[in-house]
Amino acid sequence: MRYSIEDFATLDNFFRRNLINSLTGFKSLNLVGTKSKENITNLAPFSQVFHIGASPALVGLLVRPDTVERHTLQNIIETESFTLNHVKEEFYKEAHQTSARYQISEFEATGLTPEYTEKVFAPYLKESVIKIGLKLEEKHNLAINGTILVIGSIQEIFLPDIVISDDGFIDLQKAGTITCVGLDAYYRTQKIARLSYAKPDKPISPLTPKGGI
Repeated sequence: MRYSIEDFATLDNFFRRNLINSLTGFKSLNLVGTKSKENITNLAPFSQVFHIGASPALVGLLVRPDTVERHTLQNIIETESFTLNHVKEEFYKEAHQTSARYQISEFEATGLTPEYTEKVFAPYLKESVIKIGLKLEEKHNLAINGTILVIGSIQEIFLPDIVISDDGFIDLQKAGTITCVGLDAYYRTQKIARLSYAKPDKPISPLTPKGGI
């Protein structure tokens, strides 16, 4: 099967959305926690989360066009605070349900639990194993399709000692983090191997750093 750019306009909208959304493969899956200035909490699933840099430690979040009310984006702009919370299989259905358009807190609606630290205003998800607290640094409106790029600096990280090796590598399989494809498909992860740093004059070899992860 081949689809060209000329075909896209002729495809059923639902079919085209699923095709393009799943085309780029597995994505990271996070529940983004925010809170309004009125102290109303919000929780929403995002698969467009990506690493921008390690020094300074920056993460990008892509938000759909704000043609309708976007509580997550509004809260981030107003409070300059948000959290990223990895999703585990134990609560992936509740995580999916947070995408519904609630007029109450998604925490309350789904039975998930907010928790707080002194450093970050936004709520974390208690049920999550890996949690990241961020401060808004930049917001960019992308002219090409109206999406908004949010860039946050990492303020704090929470994760179990057992999932991190001596060289800083995080074993997401051991953490139980799941991934997703498109808008509604969820997958378990299984590591194949870690490989040595690629150099032109040196063969690749399996990498097992001190710590065994």
